[in-house]
Amino acid sequence: MMTFADKALAFFKSLHFPAPLPKPIQVMNPYQDKATFEIVEAFFRRFYADTSPRVFLWGINPGRFGGGVTGIPFTDPFALSTFLGLTHSLSGKRELSSEFVYTVIANWGGAEKFYGTFYINSLSPLGFTRLGKNYNFYDDPALLTLTQPFIVQSISAQLNFGANRNTAICLGTGKLYDIFSKLNDEHAFFERIMPLEHPRFIMQYRRKQQRQFVEKYLATLKEAIG
Repeated sequence: MMTFADKALAFFKSLHFPAPLPKPIQVMNPYQDKATFEIVEAFFRRFYADTSPRVFLWGINPGRFGGGVTGIPFTDPFALSTFLGLTHSLSGKRELSSEFVYTVIANWGGAEKFYGTFYINSLSPLGFTRLGKNYNFYDDPALLTLTQPFIVQSISAQLNFGANRNTAICLGTGKLYDIFSKLNDEHAFFERIMPLEHPRFIMQYRRKQQRQFVEKYLATLKEAIG
């Protein structure tokens, strides 16, 4: 029987964006890099080598200092070694979203306990840049149109890893939640979606209230698992 890790690794190994992008937008696909994929494989073999279902959390798309580098959503190179115990040769600075997410994970009881119950990815599992800066898939109407079939296909594929389809958590309360809710209404991925403020929004604009947001995340995670 294939484990959660087996299914996830097969998905990421074959992942590619299927359409040409409008210039000057470029796609980030860290899974095509051999060294990065070895890290991704080590991560999934360590935390997902079973068939237990997880509650899924969904962000926007990977950024160039987090998942766009490491291949693990909301995880920067610092978190790889410090919180996940994975050795690597990647360079990079701390990323705000990763910093918040791993504060939540630490307060949940650590990476092993967290990833034993939850799985994090983004609606678009591949990231985008425009003129060297992060670019969200909904920032351009043409890109949004191009990505929607890819997003639907990617979500559907990942559900087969082993998803708890009662509840999903959306890491965004504005545009992302609106888009995800409409897709969910159309495709019935999950019975309900619970929105939370995006980690980067919290760290960039509400950092003084970080403790309150950590508590909100923990309460939502507890509610999601029932």
